[in-house]
This record gives sequence, C-alpha cells and structure tokens, in this order.
Amino acid sequence: MVAGTEVIHQSIPVLDVKYRCVAKSVDEVADISAAVAAAVVSPPPPSPAVRTAEIDVGAVSELDLRTSDATSDASAEFQFVPSIRSGSFADIGPRRYMEDEHICIDDLSAHLGSLIRCPAPSAFYGLFDGHGGPDAAAYIKRHAIRFFFEDADFPHASQADELFVESVESSVRKAFLLADLALADDCTVSASSGTTALTALVFGRLLLVANAGDCRAVLCRKGEAVQMSEDHRPIYASERQRVESSGGYVDDIYLNGVLSVSRALGDWDVKLPGGSSSPLIADPEFRQAVLTEDDEFLIIGCDGIWDVMSSQHAVSVVRRGLRRHDNPEQCARELVMEALRLNTIDNLTVIVVCFSKETRVEEQQRPQRLRCCSLSTEALCNLKSWLEN
Repeated sequence: MVAGTEVIHQSIPVLDVKYRCVAKSVDEVADISAAVAAAVVSPPPPSPAVRTAEIDVGAVSELDLRTSDATSDASAEFQFVPSIRSGSFADIGPRRYMEDEHICIDDLSAHLGSLIRCPAPSAFYGLFDGHGGPDAAAYIKRHAIRFFFEDADFPHASQADELFVESVESSVRKAFLLADLALADDCTVSASSGTTALTALVFGRLLLVANAGDCRAVLCRKGEAVQMSEDHRPIYASERQRVESSGGYVDDIYLNGVLSVSRALGDWDVKLPGGSSSPLIADPEFRQAVLTEDDEFLIIGCDGIWDVMSSQHAVSVVRRGLRRHDNPEQCARELVMEALRLNTIDNLTVIVVCFSKETRVEEQQRPQRLRCCSLSTEALCNLKSWLEN
C-alpha cells in the first residue's frame, strides 16, 4: 500500500528594498544601476556566525547529527524539508507461515491528532520480524501506538532540537521495554514467541532509527548506502561479549543454542525474570541523522533481504526503480523479488521511504522504426537499367 503524501510549503524570505524616487541625470542613473547589479552578482561574504556545526546526540551513531548554530538567520529558512511518501511489500517466501508485521504512517501528526505535538513533517515506521510463531509480532503491531505514543511519555515539541531528540530516544527506549514486559504478562502470547523490532521516526529533518534484532535500515545518500542500524547477532564480537558476560553462551551461531539474534522482544522462555541481567535483551540501539537534499530514501527490511544481498545492492535496486517509475511500493516489491531470485529462505518484508516529492523518471529510449518504401514496376525497371549502365 502507498500512503498519502504530505507536501510541505516553506516560506522564502523576500529581500525588502526601499526605493526613493530622486531626479537624476541619465548618466547618474546608469552608474547607480551598474552598482546595484554588481552588488547582486557579488554579494558580501557570509558572517562567520553563519556556519554548520556538528553535535553528538545519542549514544550509538555512525552519523553525526548536523545542525546550524545560527538557526535564527535567514539561511535557516532555506533548509531542506523532506516531503515524505512510502510504499511497502511483504511475501511469505519459501516458509510455511508468515511471521512478519509492519507499520507505515507517513503523516504521524494527522494520524495521532491531539495525542502529540511534534515537528513537521512527522512519520513513523516499524518492522517486526517474528519467530517461534506470529503471536509476538502481531501483538506488537496491534499495540504499537499505545506503547510508543501513549504509555511511554512521548515528548511534545514544535522544534527538533537537542533536548527533543534526547527525550524521544528515552521515550522510544521505554516503549521497547514496555512492549517486552507486556509480552511476558499476556497469556495469549506463547512464552517461546518473540520478535525483532526496528522503528524509524522522522521529525522535520531528523531521522531516528531504533533497532533490537537483525532487521536493518539503510539510507541512500547520493546513491551510496549508509547503515542506519546494526544487526544484533550473537556471532558478532560486541554482542558475543555482552551475551557471555551475562551468563549466556553461543553455540555455533545461536544464543544459548536456540536463537540466531541477541536482542528481541518476547522470548520469555529464554530470558531471565524481569529485573535480572539476561543474555537476550530488548534494549534498542539508536542511530540518527539530519536529512539533506543528498538523502534520497530509506530502506527498512527484514533479515530475509539482507541474508542474500548487501546494503549497497539493495540501494541500487531501489534507486534504479525510482528512476524508472517513481513508485516506492513497486520498488519494495522489486526488492522482494530480487531476494527471491537470490534464493532467500525466509519471510520477506520491505518498506521504502522517499524524502522528496518526486524522482525524475528517465525517459525510455524508443527503438528507431525502420521505414519501408515500395517502388512501382516502372521505377524498378528504370533503376535496373541505370545500374546495368
């Protein structure tokens, strides 16, 4: 499904020049006009106060969150504002059961109404890859709005400043842990059912990704893949060290010999009772970025995608598709079809989020048509005679 597009109109300041009508000779007017033209062509250099600074926001990030020191300057009026639209596609793949669930909300403010006040544009995406049955993933999707925006003390603000980002991180972390505990308390969800969880929030130019598990978010920046999440698998050094320090072990590629992920919601037959240190945790890792004109789209995919292709391969498939037809839902489907072609063995779900109103569609080159002509009998005889002579 393709959710509606929100078009943001940004005001552009107009240079306010006051004119006085003074009688001048023709030569004097010409000199004044030339001076004004020179001033327009060669404006004075910008003030040293107008510059871009880098600040470190969030605990885990490979991308610096860039902002302007002079937000009140006129240059702030010309900052990039994303125009968000998305599409998704899911397929059971070669599995017997579908255990993936996902959420796409392109206009979060309109969806939640008066529940929150947040910077515009705003959007929310979630991908939940279940295991041990579909119960846990379905439960998280069904209650996601309550967990993330009602019970987790989600902050209210009109600007995505540093304090807002920190508050959102804290709220999302709380939502992951609340959802995990809810799975333990709900008797309709099997204790052996669990799900990975990856969420992406957009507020103005801020992109914030939270991940627990092996789903992955990849940002396309000028055609290059930028990882916006880290896969949580027990075979990776940092996760293995944490697992073993918590009393767990890694057998082959599996945590405690049963799970291929080291972070997930649910799986209470593996976790220790609430409050105890456990090898399997629901605590998410965060990455964030400030979106610019260079940032084209975000891919969110389950591990069935990444098991058979690299992040750069996926970016190339989606980018090529957008330039061909400019349809994010079709791009999500094409990425799923590519994973099936590469013989993935898992369920498949992809969300493609575009940050611009439209992508220039390349014109298809039409093959040149051969033109045929016929000659009369008389013309053929004349041509034959000419060739023989």
